[in-house]
Amino acid sequence: MTLVSWLVGTIVVMILGFGFAAEPLNDFSGGDSGSAKASDLLEQHFQDESGDSITLAVHADAGVQNPQVKARVERAVARLADTPHVASVSSPYQTPGQISQDGKTAFATGSLDVTSDEMSKSDVNALLDDVRSDNGPVEIQLGGAAVDVAETPGGGPSEGIGVLAAIVILLVAFGSVLAMGLPILTALFGIGSGLSLIMLLGHPLPAPSFSPIVAALIGLGVGIDYALFIVTRYREETHAGNDPEEATVTAVATAGRAVLFAGTTVVIALMGLFVMQQSLLNAVAVAAGVTVLMTMLAAVTLLPAMLGFTGRSIDRLRVPGFGRTRGRPLAERWARTVQAHPVVAGLCAAAVLLVLAVPALSMRLSLPDSSTQPHDHSGYRASQIMAKGFGPGASAPLILVTEGGTGAEAGRLAAAVRQTPGVAAVQPPRTSQDGAASVIIAFPTTGAQDEATPKLVHELRDNVIPRVERGTDAQTYVGGQNAASIDFADEVSTRLPWLIAVVVGLSLLLLVVLVRSVTVALQAALMNLLSIAAAYGVLTAVVQWGWAGSLLGFPMDMPVTTWVPLMMFPILFGLSMDYEVFLVSRIRENYETGVPTREAVALGLSRTARVITAAAAIMVMVFLSVLLGADVAVKQMGLGMGIAILIDATIVRLVLVPALMELFGEANWWLPRPLARLLPSRTVHADPDRVSV
Repeated sequence: MTLVSWLVGTIVVMILGFGFAAEPLNDFSGGDSGSAKASDLLEQHFQDESGDSITLAVHADAGVQNPQVKARVERAVARLADTPHVASVSSPYQTPGQISQDGKTAFATGSLDVTSDEMSKSDVNALLDDVRSDNGPVEIQLGGAAVDVAETPGGGPSEGIGVLAAIVILLVAFGSVLAMGLPILTALFGIGSGLSLIMLLGHPLPAPSFSPIVAALIGLGVGIDYALFIVTRYREETHAGNDPEEATVTAVATAGRAVLFAGTTVVIALMGLFVMQQSLLNAVAVAAGVTVLMTMLAAVTLLPAMLGFTGRSIDRLRVPGFGRTRGRPLAERWARTVQAHPVVAGLCAAAVLLVLAVPALSMRLSLPDSSTQPHDHSGYRASQIMAKGFGPGASAPLILVTEGGTGAEAGRLAAAVRQTPGVAAVQPPRTSQDGAASVIIAFPTTGAQDEATPKLVHELRDNVIPRVERGTDAQTYVGGQNAASIDFADEVSTRLPWLIAVVVGLSLLLLVVLVRSVTVALQAALMNLLSIAAAYGVLTAVVQWGWAGSLLGFPMDMPVTTWVPLMMFPILFGLSMDYEVFLVSRIRENYETGVPTREAVALGLSRTARVITAAAAIMVMVFLSVLLGADVAVKQMGLGMGIAILIDATIVRLVLVPALMELFGEANWWLPRPLARLLPSRTVHADPDRVSV
């Protein structure tokens, strides 16, 4: 009955989800930021300029006024004007300032009546093909957010490669095709139902386009891992002579209990993103949380039902040479070696993590734009044409919107902005038709990804604008896509400490309930913070410093995408707690059967090393598989999380955990008596002489 319910329910939800999927929303400019207020004023008083746009960038060595070149450019401008949802087009031959001083570069701007997310990819791709086919003696490229969206594939081979890697790892771990297939099948049911639900939830909670990819990555990793731990425990119980029904009950009561705590920790950690008070991040948190929840439910309901059909045939269809357990004595010897030198081992591990974390101190945040796209994309080539013809800031204008004031005051503001260091050019102020607002467009000397551009925005807001408006009733806000990206990065930097505090605090409470130890919970929090900091450092070194960046598929050195470290923290903290839960719960099981702490740690580490290693290897391969994709932000996310899980499963679990627990001894299990009376007691299912998770 359970199996049929899951099968029917998943099919129904997938039909509804994929049939009525909500459109993504990638606007991070909400809230009370200056860019959000500027956007609101533009929408009120300059409706034609409040939407997104497509830029047609032109370069011709013969000059854009050459008759042959001009004819081709005008054809391209006409095609742009005929594209659906392009409301108006400003031709370089009719609008002043759209031809460079040397006469070799020009641009046209097509204003859209929809957002870039709502723009049809097929229409943009048709325009791209049309324009590229008629270049002749002139290079014509298209740029803008709508072009970047159309040129960046939403999927790719990464998920398939992640599943294939998981299959290989599970075969090596289990040595049985049937035992391998159960975790894969369970995870796919959980992910399929989870992704379908978030497509429906996108209607009340619009989410950015990267949400399904992030949710699928997390769901695939945790879904296989959760099922892996339960299947492993079931096999151990059947190998010990228990009948399948009893083995299933024990597996769900022990490994399944740990799965529930681990999954709940991940979901609660994701909900910590609500601290950021960003509607799109709330939607991402819900999307990823729903997927984790569905994979967790599949592991503790669907999987036991499939185990009921499997019975003692769990090891059928064996693969010769796989599934051996020769690694267990090595893991135990390693644990005892660390326990023999806990101070040295702990200091060395901590030193490695701190060194890896050092680059994170220089981390800069920004949102990707056309200049960070792959170099064969039209968006990137358009940004290079604009930068060479009009300067790096041509594709990153600052829009200053003033409410109130007079025309003379707007002129003084434009003059002051023009004299500000870092400003390349300023267009004359224009007044709205209702006379209630004016707009000034300023072009920085630096691009959106340059460190100097945020400094210029803050200089305008903090000094230039207040100085000009002193004593007037005018109020000016700096907006535009460039300023919105800067505001989002500033908001992340301000609220990230609150996110860390909430996630760590809630996770600590859960872990105290599970392991009945304040000491172990605090150790786990500290080690998780160190491993995440190290992952941040590696990510910064690769993406921002360019260390092996080109080898890993990053087209250029760039700031870390603003939402990546923000998303990484709660996800990684939750996932790191997963391994802590499975390892420490096994140690606690041994300890509660009378085994001394030192022996319990050695046994716990040796008897979970194989399965935790397999689980971590699966997650690392799933996360790193996105490096084969095209979205640079998602690639950053995958790299950071893959490195973090690798660090956590090696340096943290194999060195820091046994070293710290050896140093603390019996103090590991310290729990204040009032708290001990409040917490539920544990029931020990394990025999200390048997392997378990």
